[in-house]
Amino acid sequence: MKSNVAARLGGWSARHRKTAICGWLLFVVAAVLIGGMVGQQSLTDGEDGVGDSGRAERIIDDAGITKPASEMVLVHSATVNGFRAALPDVMRAVRSSGRTTAPREPLVSRDRHDALVQFDMTGDPKTAGDRVVPVQKAVAAVRARHPEVRIEQFGDASGDHWFDQTLGKDFSRAELTAVPLALGILLVAFAALLAAVVPVVIAVTAFLAANGLLAVVSHGLHMDGSASSVMLLMGLAVGVDYCLFYLRREREERAAGRDRETALRIAAATSGRSVLVSGLTVMVAMAGMFFSGMLLFDGFAVATILVVLIAVLGSVTVLPALLSLLGDKVEFGRIPFLRRRRSTGRFWDAVLRPVLRRPGISAALAAGVLLVLAAPALGMHTEKLGIDQQVPRDTPLIQTYDHITAAFPGGPDPATVVLKAKDIEAPAVKSAIASFESAVRGDPEFGQSVRTRVYAGPDVAIVEVPLAGSGSDATSQHALKTLRAMVPGAFGRVAEAHVAGTLAFSDDWNDQLRGSIVPVFAFVLGVTFLLMLVSFRSLPIAATAIVLNLLSVGAAYGVMVAVFQHGWGASLVGTQGVGAIEAWLPLFVFVVLFGLSMDYHVFVVSRIREAYDRGVPTSRAVAEGIRSTAGAVTSAATIMVAVFAVFGTLSMQDFKQMGVGLAVAVLLDATVVRAVLLPSAMRLLGERNWYLPRWLGWLPNLSHGEEPAPPPPAAPAPVYAADLGQ
Repeated sequence: MKSNVAARLGGWSARHRKTAICGWLLFVVAAVLIGGMVGQQSLTDGEDGVGDSGRAERIIDDAGITKPASEMVLVHSATVNGFRAALPDVMRAVRSSGRTTAPREPLVSRDRHDALVQFDMTGDPKTAGDRVVPVQKAVAAVRARHPEVRIEQFGDASGDHWFDQTLGKDFSRAELTAVPLALGILLVAFAALLAAVVPVVIAVTAFLAANGLLAVVSHGLHMDGSASSVMLLMGLAVGVDYCLFYLRREREERAAGRDRETALRIAAATSGRSVLVSGLTVMVAMAGMFFSGMLLFDGFAVATILVVLIAVLGSVTVLPALLSLLGDKVEFGRIPFLRRRRSTGRFWDAVLRPVLRRPGISAALAAGVLLVLAAPALGMHTEKLGIDQQVPRDTPLIQTYDHITAAFPGGPDPATVVLKAKDIEAPAVKSAIASFESAVRGDPEFGQSVRTRVYAGPDVAIVEVPLAGSGSDATSQHALKTLRAMVPGAFGRVAEAHVAGTLAFSDDWNDQLRGSIVPVFAFVLGVTFLLMLVSFRSLPIAATAIVLNLLSVGAAYGVMVAVFQHGWGASLVGTQGVGAIEAWLPLFVFVVLFGLSMDYHVFVVSRIREAYDRGVPTSRAVAEGIRSTAGAVTSAATIMVAVFAVFGTLSMQDFKQMGVGLAVAVLLDATVVRAVLLPSAMRLLGERNWYLPRWLGWLPNLSHGEEPAPPPPAAPAPVYAADLGQ
């Protein structure tokens, strides 16, 4: 057998361990320092958008127009006297705060029980959330003087302030919880403190290095604000898993009586190779996001590829160097009550015995369970979730949003018509805007609270048009279609016009995703199939990998739709059904799950192939491979489920959907798929598992087992006195 790349990397690192360890530390420190100095650049609205709304946002960006952070205060009273007394006080309080423009003339509802006071925050809108507290305190003081009147504030600045206060704490808690969780699970897996710490340290340093490099990359490709959180999610999951598999194999070989060098060499040649194949598969799956045609996914692709690549490099270089340095001291800090005798595992014997005895029934039952779970996915509805869907309903911010929407439909989140002309002040353009305003005000599609606002810029104007409805319901959708039908006729002859806003953005996103989902799926499926084919020289193995992973993804989709779209069991995860799945999640979850599912598949099937290459019959090789990897797969899956579940506890609906969806999918993949479907399918196929057509015989024959030890140096030939010459 020829030595594989992982074996060579592991051997070099073990021989030059100080160079490998110091090189890794210098790389991490340099990446962190450089990233901190250059800072991360974020996506603009124009870069994030697509379609007609995306063109509108790009016009605003190009014109350099900065819309101020707008705020509004709703005054509601059951009595006319209370209403008349409180409204002037609110106006005075807003003016006296010194942080806002003068409030505009209040809007009054038809029943004259509600008034809406609108104003803008002064200064940079990006930092308005930091300056809104004095305004909130002034409004709160008025509320205290008028307890019989409901006075509530909502807007860009107060929303940003809430997000900074709440979500900042959410993410900090998630990041601080995920690492100790992973460490705790590894403590149980290895029953030794140092063995548990090593994988976590490598995974965390891989994330830190990747995050630093991401900041550098962001100056050429701007990133969404959640890219770093996604990177942490992926980096911790795969980084710990790769080290865990590698370390478990090295400890297993030592327990079998191998010397330190041989155990490390075998771990490098087997688990190290699997890490490379698995990491390459994950990165290829992530690369599928480049086919979406959307910068958000391009950023996610770069972020995840970076962290997986660095985690793989750490696993096959610095980890063997550390293991060579520490030797058996890696089990320093043993925890006696967690130590247990190594065995094949009664639990997995109990699971595998009926599966391998009746593989047909087992496969049918497991596939049936996954198909039932996947069934709700047939009715999946996606949209760019609005703030009222993203944030829990019992949040005061959302209750205020609902009250404003009920009294003044569309007021909190209007559509925007963006106009670009050679001269925005030309009489023809002004006349068109005035006629459009008049038509909008007279149309019930746009609600009672119609108030257009024009921000003048260089050849650009923006007209805000509130839509009737609650923001994403059928009424709002119809209003948006009506608006988009009106705009070309109103401005087609005098200005370039596009419709933007949250609902328009959501519709355009969905249209773009529907067009890009097929090329993304085709790329990921095709390249993954080829990688499996090359790695295992088997058509059935490659095809089985695709089918099993599709079942896992389908089940994850079904669970997400059932819980978050329909609300079935939503209270169990602290949320409620919001009628839709976040638009970017199905594509993202597909590529992530397809990549991560290959972790287990590659490790398990590699172990099965290793046994088969030693001459073990396929049926026994399947049982041996599953049993020998069961402990590592269980620990790895538990870590992934725990990390993803932590993100499922965040307040934002999209991260909750992502965390729960990924956690459920990994749990199903590590249990139903790898413990039941995979062994039963391979048992049914028997020797046909290794079928490869003759016309594919040119594929490389890669080693799945340990590499032969180098032969000892030849002994010097004996020297006899007669050979010494005269």
